[in-house]
Amino acid sequence: MTLSLRFPQGLYGITPEWHDTDRLLQAIREAALGGMSALQWRRKTATAEEGLEQARRVAALCRELGLVCIVNDDWRLAALIDADGVHLGKEDGGMAQARLALGPGKIIGASCYNQPALAAQALKADADYIAFGAVYPSSVKPDAVRATLEHIEQGRMLAESSPERPRPAVVAIGGITADNAAPVVHAGADSIALISGLFDSGDIRATAARCAALFA
Repeated sequence: MTLSLRFPQGLYGITPEWHDTDRLLQAIREAALGGMSALQWRRKTATAEEGLEQARRVAALCRELGLVCIVNDDWRLAALIDADGVHLGKEDGGMAQARLALGPGKIIGASCYNQPALAAQALKADADYIAFGAVYPSSVKPDAVRATLEHIEQGRMLAESSPERPRPAVVAIGGITADNAAPVVHAGADSIALISGLFDSGDIRATAARCAALFA
């Protein structure tokens, strides 16, 4: 089913903490071949110089592959490399500032954790997607708060009640794999975000295809 959304439906890959950029780019290609529709570049351990170089190469590949490219946390970097948008957590600055810097055509996603009230605020501030999680125990963020399927359902109702068209999307994140994603999609997630569940799987392309098929 094709939906009119401000962020693409389907598999949303998030990059792991890999220093080997060539390895990462090949993994992104494999995921795209499997049907991944969007990618978030996320690095917490790189130096500024290393991060900028890798982010630029990732953004260039995303343009080549037709993937939506989002930068985690840093709207300044997103603007610098002309990414398609930014994902903001509650500590990453205001959405109004990011929107002013990036312009109306870029995507801004917001972490809403397990708080529908935060999602309502983000939608009021013109978020293009609202993200809930961790839905399952997360190896990347073992101390993350847990969001339930009910939170996903509530987020979907909020997004659908938005007067904006195309409407904002609902993203689910945290411990999601190809094996446990179906209930999350059924609860109303327009997009499922995977890090380890995708890039640490034995077959990235096949895993991406299984995830993408959930939205067919």
